[in-house]
Amino acid sequence: MRPLLIAGLAWQDYRNDGRLSACSVLALVAVIAPLLVLFGLKFGLVGSLTERLQRDPGVREIIPLGGGRFDAAFVAALGARPDVAFAIPRTRQIAATAELLLPASGRGVTVEMLPTAAGDPLLHGVPLPGDLQEVVLSFTAAEKLGAKAGDELQASIGRQQAGQVQWRQARLRVLAVLPLAAFERDALFAPLALLEAAEDYRDGRAVPALGWPGEAQADPAQRVYPAFRLYARGLADVEPLRRYFAERKVLVSTQAARIAQVQSLSRNLDLVFWIIAALAVSGAAAAIAAGAVAAVERKQRELAVLRLLGLGTAALLLFVVLQALYSGVLAAALAAVLYLLAEHGLNRLFMQVPGEYASHLLPLHYLVALLAVLLASAAAAALGGWRVARIDTCEGIRDV
Repeated sequence: MRPLLIAGLAWQDYRNDGRLSACSVLALVAVIAPLLVLFGLKFGLVGSLTERLQRDPGVREIIPLGGGRFDAAFVAALGARPDVAFAIPRTRQIAATAELLLPASGRGVTVEMLPTAAGDPLLHGVPLPGDLQEVVLSFTAAEKLGAKAGDELQASIGRQQAGQVQWRQARLRVLAVLPLAAFERDALFAPLALLEAAEDYRDGRAVPALGWPGEAQADPAQRVYPAFRLYARGLADVEPLRRYFAERKVLVSTQAARIAQVQSLSRNLDLVFWIIAALAVSGAAAAIAAGAVAAVERKQRELAVLRLLGLGTAALLLFVVLQALYSGVLAAALAAVLYLLAEHGLNRLFMQVPGEYASHLLPLHYLVALLAVLLASAAAAALGGWRVARIDTCEGIRDV
């Protein structure tokens, strides 16, 4: 019961000194609120930039440069790595083109063909082609053709043999059209088998699946690919993958520099925030400690009476600390309200993309801020209130 009694006495005394209590609360708010706004800006801006990069698969793409020789087993091993989200072989770029025609409108377009499979980050939420004659169109290609999901297309694959240009056609069905943000070039996404068929035909080999004549097929196990499509699982995996390929003398292009800029910005803002926070908290702690010393001096007779009533040094120190905690709780609550108002204004003023924030804090951040304020208030009040140990009961007797 004694701790509850001390808490009640501390609260009543805190209320009686309403003006001084309000001043101590406002002094803490002047420190806490700007820190919340600063951290909210740091967390919101860097978080939004990071999420924007994470949502853009192109930032996580590893593009091999030059002509390589990769077999299916090598690419499959890449896809099995924990830091790789998607990997698939890619045929020669010069052979991975097709002339598309929408018979209903007579409109045509030349597109690049890209292999796809389950897990393709560009086709997230889009139906995947299941057989040789199902494709997904990019937005620009569909726009030029006037095509939509469900339309039938005619694909023409050309080659030059013995001085003659030859063409073969294939009927393709559009499963879906990608949004413009997913891919901005004219392209179709198809199973790897369709790209292999186009490459084989251009190399003079037969394609039995489409009825295209030619030379006998080579052993599929001996097939090599000049490139691949590969996406890292996360932003932090791009640089390790770049080093992995560099060690194997495979030249690749990545967005590692762009990712490093965001990470460097995050580190620099962290440093700035903690320097400012350390200076502000140090000043607030000194003010709380000075306030505790002044309170002990001002209430020396009242505290002496409490000692006379049987309260020891620890109980009197708890009395002083509790009043600092009351100020800390009220200041944290008021600072949170002020921050929420500032956050709303900043986000309305600077937000450019829906779902992103100029300033943002999680519930965990509010809890950590409250605990930090209470800890700093208690520690500072305890350091400043050590003078209660020098209060003598005779002061209380003279007062009585």
